[in-house]
Amino acid sequence: MKDRFKAMLVTKDGTTQNVGEVELGRDDLMEGDVTVEVSHSTVNYKDGLVLTGRSPVVRKFPMIPGIDFAGTVETSKSAKFKPGDKVLLNGFGLSETHYGGYSELARVKSEWLVPLPAAFSAAEAMAIGTAGYTSMLCILALEDAGLSPEKGPVLVTGASGGVGSVAVAILARLGYRVIASTGRIEEEAYLKGLGAAEIIPRNELGGDPRPLSKERWAGVVDSVGSKTLANAIASTQYGGAVAACGLAQGLDLPASVAPFILRGVSLLGVESVYMEMPRRLRAWERLARDLDVKQLAAMTHTIGFRDVRQAADDILAGKVRGRTVVEIAR
Repeated sequence: MKDRFKAMLVTKDGTTQNVGEVELGRDDLMEGDVTVEVSHSTVNYKDGLVLTGRSPVVRKFPMIPGIDFAGTVETSKSAKFKPGDKVLLNGFGLSETHYGGYSELARVKSEWLVPLPAAFSAAEAMAIGTAGYTSMLCILALEDAGLSPEKGPVLVTGASGGVGSVAVAILARLGYRVIASTGRIEEEAYLKGLGAAEIIPRNELGGDPRPLSKERWAGVVDSVGSKTLANAIASTQYGGAVAACGLAQGLDLPASVAPFILRGVSLLGVESVYMEMPRRLRAWERLARDLDVKQLAAMTHTIGFRDVRQAADDILAGKVRGRTVVEIAR
């Protein structure tokens, strides 16, 4: 049991944010009834915002970033978990108000932890990470709204990114015809390898939206927001549904009410950070069932602990394909 451990720490001096590797002691950990030896984390779009300071995600300084992690229980005061248990954690304020996953140790509340599904290793769970878990929450929302493969194709925006890549792979395996929208047309072979049937360029959806456009898809998984989301809604067919979970293009939504009142389109907001545990567990159970680990490997890149800062810049610049796993000991 180590007394000292390495971590990434975000500090703030006035208006200047700094990020660096530090060594901390157990007394520096935050409150919680379970301490986890972290083996893997990941780099999500939100991690990019935290590490670069581009958006005020962090609400308490200093902060250990990393919105998710997987590892092994070291000590536990909870009856739910014992030393040696494999666990993962997504959200619940990690890297916002509670120390996150870019650390060799994490002390957290037991009610936040999910037992690692037997189908996945810790590295595979983080290859899914918050992005993939959010993808499955979007798919569950669409299914609950009545979407099924026979209803028509599904559009996935930001398809080359983490949420998009996992969504493409799962939807294709479930039997949907997937239309993938991406700003990186050079990734066509990659996306078709995941199961996309059609690739459309990002600029086809990124311009000024019309109130209504030709009906093209029965459902949408959107991680982009703004004009892209508005255009996706405008082309959703009668009775279709749109699951919105991201803001890569912006927080605004310059849309019309026409698709909602003339076509009965449903807009489904998907939040993953504080999702209730039963639905969280359901999402991970479905991921274990519906995501091909071979396809997961094809979309995953692994980096070392010291490479996280560069990965944050890359993901915000749209240079990252698929998922980026952080091996903490590397």
